[in-house]
Amino acid sequence: MHGHFKEYMMDKAQQDALKKAAGIEAAKLIENGMIAGLGTGSTVRFLVDELGRRVKEEGLQFTGVTTSRRTQEQAEGYGIKIVDIDDVDHIDITIDGADEVDKNFNGIKGGGAALLWEKIVATNSNKIVWIVDESKVVDTIGKFPLPVEVIPFGAGHVIKQSEAKNYKPVLRLDADGKEVRTDENNFVVDLHLERIDHPQDLAEDLINTVGVVEHGLFLNMVDKVIVGDPNGPRVMTNGNK
Repeated sequence: MHGHFKEYMMDKAQQDALKKAAGIEAAKLIENGMIAGLGTGSTVRFLVDELGRRVKEEGLQFTGVTTSRRTQEQAEGYGIKIVDIDDVDHIDITIDGADEVDKNFNGIKGGGAALLWEKIVATNSNKIVWIVDESKVVDTIGKFPLPVEVIPFGAGHVIKQSEAKNYKPVLRLDADGKEVRTDENNFVVDLHLERIDHPQDLAEDLINTVGVVEHGLFLNMVDKVIVGDPNGPRVMTNGNK
């Protein structure tokens, strides 16, 4: 904790400025005629704001596929054309946020509970770009609790199994103490692992657990990470893809 203390205490205004800079930088990747996947979360909001500006001021024309209803509403508010993922035969590029990413381009996503749709859109994209502020770049993933989307039927048993494996599961609740529901109406269980040394093995174990729909490990999927840095956005490029 102590090494990261400064980063986690970065004030919100400063963090937002970095997210916004990364979002504006990423918006440059969208060109006329593209089909673009638009992710979910606070950094993506800035991206969509900038794309909205480009549509209005530069006449940018592109088609969006969104990973959540909230992104869809925001984009459509700017007059961006949003279509269903099954109505397109490819996605040129998807730009999304991430909760953590390490130097091996392994990441955790799903803090905003949209991990299933995010993964479906990402898997069907020719190119994947993540936009993050610098506090999200870590040596080893896992400090951020790993979200797992779970079918409500029998969810208690999935949680018990995870407890037995020492995954430290916590059912995600909203402010009123009700279970958080994903866009597919499932539950989210967050695994408080602290660090994930063998992400591949964990991913296999989770996806093979009956009742688990998807997990927030995105391993070696991203092509580029645009990092909002106080010195200006910097790009991490994945050479293994």
